[in-house]
Amino acid sequence: MRFEINKDKLLYHLIVAQKAMSTKTPNPALQGMRLDVLEDHLVITTSNADISIQIKLEDQSLAIESTGSMLIPGKYFIDIIRKLDGQTVTLTQGDDTLLRIEADHSDITLNLLEIEDYPNLVFTEKEHFVKINVRTLKTLIRQTAFATSSIENRPILTGVHVKIDGNRLAAVATDSYRLSQKAIELESDYEPMQAIIPGKSLEELIKILEHNQDHVEVHFDQSRVLFKYRNILFLSRLLEGNYPETSKLIPSDFPVRIKFNKESLLTAIERASLLSNRDSSNAVVKLALRSDDTVEITSNAPEIGRVLEEVYPVDEVEGSPIKIAFSSRYFLEALKVFASSEVTISFTGEVRPFIMTGEYDEDMLQLILPVKTD
Repeated sequence: MRFEINKDKLLYHLIVAQKAMSTKTPNPALQGMRLDVLEDHLVITTSNADISIQIKLEDQSLAIESTGSMLIPGKYFIDIIRKLDGQTVTLTQGDDTLLRIEADHSDITLNLLEIEDYPNLVFTEKEHFVKINVRTLKTLIRQTAFATSSIENRPILTGVHVKIDGNRLAAVATDSYRLSQKAIELESDYEPMQAIIPGKSLEELIKILEHNQDHVEVHFDQSRVLFKYRNILFLSRLLEGNYPETSKLIPSDFPVRIKFNKESLLTAIERASLLSNRDSSNAVVKLALRSDDTVEITSNAPEIGRVLEEVYPVDEVEGSPIKIAFSSRYFLEALKVFASSEVTISFTGEVRPFIMTGEYDEDMLQLILPVKTD
């Protein structure tokens, strides 16, 4: 096996493939990158058991002298290619155990892994698939996946629940303390279906997708989902089980509604969370609506100090004075995903969930449970 290719082109695709490469695994083969050299293109494959990536690499700079397959230690391979000088790199497989890498004045050999130990991965494209605009899909993931649970004791909550019916796709994520819900309109009608996609898989997928007007094909299987984007196939397992019914958690009556400038509210919460009697990841702040419609944001740490921020609503307040406490981290993470410059917070009571909506964030809401304080 022997070929040469533009170094930067190869490096770019190796970095994409690296996102599915395992760093800690009892199977050393999963720390490798499988490289298949065919007559007119390369195929790069990586997997960490949860997600797998396969890339078909075609380029004008690619010149293949002979074909073959090998399993390369991924981390060392990427580090070597990144540090090489020159525009072109030549790779030669001398035998089943060695890879020779040549570029400019460099001549490097790298021990190969046993390709027979690599799992047989199948990337199956379905006849019927869902087509989603890249920018729309990135927004959907960014506005929901952060609310999934990071605790494995309820695995189902580590995923985003996706439901498709006709030309509407709805996504919901919750860790039982907060909830994110987003719906988008698809360009075509589809048969009803639903799946639970691991939040971590979606967070890796979004790193690959560029902010453009391309489309992503989504191929659903019983236990897996395949995303096809340009020359990249991204395969993820699906979570098994029944996702909890979340529609009943969302209140419908809101005695108190307050509209804020997003940036003013965000900076006030950030400053208030600096002084809290809990660590930064669990900081609690309090919001109080006064009778003059001014909103106070406060936090207190007796051994450190106290913060008082006044925030003025941008519109007439609906409802009477209220006091509520909440996790500043949950609040800030939800607030930052809004594209709207103004957000409305709707309250149902001092110990009941409240929701956040934005005028220009159609079909999206964020729900947060309050925190009980002394």
